Amino acid sequence: MTNVTTTEKTPTARGQNVAVTLGRHAEYKGDRHFASKAKFAPGSVIRHKLFGYIGLIFDVDACYSQSDKWYDMMAKSSPSKNKPWYYVIVDGESHTTYVAEEHLMTCQNKQDIDHPMVSELFERQGGSLQMRATLN
Repeated sequence: MTNVTTTEKTPTARGQNVAVTLGRHAEYKGDRHFASKAKFAPGSVIRHKLFGYIGLIFDVDACYSQSDKWYDMMAKSSPSKNKPWYYVIVDGESHTTYVAEEHLMTCQNKQDIDHPMVSELFERQGGSLQMRATLN
């Protein structure tokens, strides 16, 4: 089992302190505070609800931030553009993906993530992974 932590802590809607790294387009928008809105934080191990793969969150956008062309091509289930989207390292592969929050769930069987970017973005400290730096 791999425990993943990051250095900056922000309270969530559930009262827990979790690390939140806002993506390139994440920002405070009026009365919507992003940290209380995002379900996952960088370092969270997830499972994709539709495709079943396991992954590791490494960045978060408060809302969809890619092109309309990409959305039309890739997001066939038409997930909300107004909710968080996540940059995910895909376990056992060499690519990353960009996924709507509604397609992700917490992975109950946490495991070591096999991906070349893990060592670039995280460092192992004891039995846990520590995020090296924010991506903003």
